[in-house]
Amino acid sequence: MQHDSGRHPTHVRAAIIAVLAVALIAAGLVVAGVWWRTSERAATPSDSSSAISTSSAMHRSKASATPSSPGPDAATDTPEAKAAKTVNAMPLEDQVGQLVMTPLSAGSDPSSLRDLIANQHVGSVLIIGNWNIGTSGVRQATDALQAYAPQRNQLIVATDQEGGQVQHVRGPGFDAMPSGVEQGQLSPDQLVSSASQWGRQLKSAGINVDLAPVTDTVQTNRVGNAPIGALDRDFGLDAPGNAQHAAAFINGMRQAGVETTIKHYPGLGAVSGNTDFTANGILDTTTTLDGDEIGAFTTALQANPGMVMMSLATYQAIDPANPAAFSSALIDGHLRAQNGYKGVVTSDSLSATAVSGIAPNQLGVRFVEAGGDLACIGANQYMQPILDGLNQQAASDPAFAQKVKQSATRVMTLKYRMGLAQ
Repeated sequence: MQHDSGRHPTHVRAAIIAVLAVALIAAGLVVAGVWWRTSERAATPSDSSSAISTSSAMHRSKASATPSSPGPDAATDTPEAKAAKTVNAMPLEDQVGQLVMTPLSAGSDPSSLRDLIANQHVGSVLIIGNWNIGTSGVRQATDALQAYAPQRNQLIVATDQEGGQVQHVRGPGFDAMPSGVEQGQLSPDQLVSSASQWGRQLKSAGINVDLAPVTDTVQTNRVGNAPIGALDRDFGLDAPGNAQHAAAFINGMRQAGVETTIKHYPGLGAVSGNTDFTANGILDTTTTLDGDEIGAFTTALQANPGMVMMSLATYQAIDPANPAAFSSALIDGHLRAQNGYKGVVTSDSLSATAVSGIAPNQLGVRFVEAGGDLACIGANQYMQPILDGLNQQAASDPAFAQKVKQSATRVMTLKYRMGLAQ
């Protein structure tokens, strides 16, 4: 179409053009605004959730990348760490006290041990003899003993409760336990159940460690093996069977909250003499470090017993110069270094006839020097000489004092695991 410029003056046309331009711009802005608001409303739900999701993902990523709030150092909260800290704060005499187990014989008043526990810091007691007063009577005695000990460092209270002829606590509340050989006729599951029941009885009497199971494998004629076979103390099986039943006994007792002790390392099944009563016939000429008899103990260690008890026999093929309890080759060498055992090593009674040729004040020294931790003592008259010997050696020999500290730490580690120390 042609425009008739003659009908509108120039300035009028310019004004009209300006008005039209403004109107067009305004209309465009309105349309754009409507489009933007419409698009925003349509996009908001999904975009918002997407933004939240993205924000959450970013937060999670940031949280995962940020170290968690510092809590207690797990490495300082283990029984081992607690024990080390406790022992480091102990005077040397207190450390020595943790390394001996004093006897309380049937019929003796617990107050007879007050000085040893309260003033000489003895940390363990052996309930020994024919206690026929039942669980409640034994509990009265063990409660009295614990009252002499510090509340934060209670006593290990142990007894020999194997079964058969070796059962030191009896009477109402205690089962008449079958012999080891009879226990060996049970299935492992049955033995776990029975041991748990026997353990509950011990626990109710205030006893927290059983010096059992016997893990020896008889190598000779049973009658001629005075310490084990003649008394039916073993499970009466071959070495693997004995190890399996020892583990069952350990597991059953642990269910009841009672720790155990495999004995008599590396085995009393090939000697004729009973080390408790004689120094004759206690040389083992057949047991080796790679044999079946010691292998039963190695297998039983996998059940994690609280202690390993060293025998007082001498082993010609391992260390002909020393009884096992005084043999660093057996304790520090084989048991600890080769088998990796880090727990408590205790001794058979150091008042036994087998080691009567050694001065009493050197018995504990030789045991700890070899790597032992807890000297088990069956006769009261040996207590003070053994304590004095340990204290004197530790005070004069820094290297021995370090061994005392290591042993005390192992004993205290067991106490922390058992809930006896705080």
